[in-house]
Amino acid sequence: MHESELGKLNRISGQIEGIKKMIAEHRDCPDILTQLRATRAAIRAVEANILESHLQSCVTESLASGNARAAQKKIEELKDLFKRFDAS
Repeated sequence: MHESELGKLNRISGQIEGIKKMIAEHRDCPDILTQLRATRAAIRAVEANILESHLQSCVTESLASGNARAAQKKIEELKDLFKRFDAS
């Protein structure tokens, strides 16, 4: 389901390796911080894509199923996810 994110995660992994190299080479702090910020943005984009997919498929299917218990479980799951996102 989330295979499309693997390429992005591979690029993020490459970014992290680049940051490690920058640190080992004693590169300037602003350059390292810029790369860290870019990596964090890339991770957040993957996170948003997976959340959007979850909402469009899993949650929508659960709500459309007519199973009130399953729908309530998905709603509680989403509330928990948003609480955790808000805390980070």
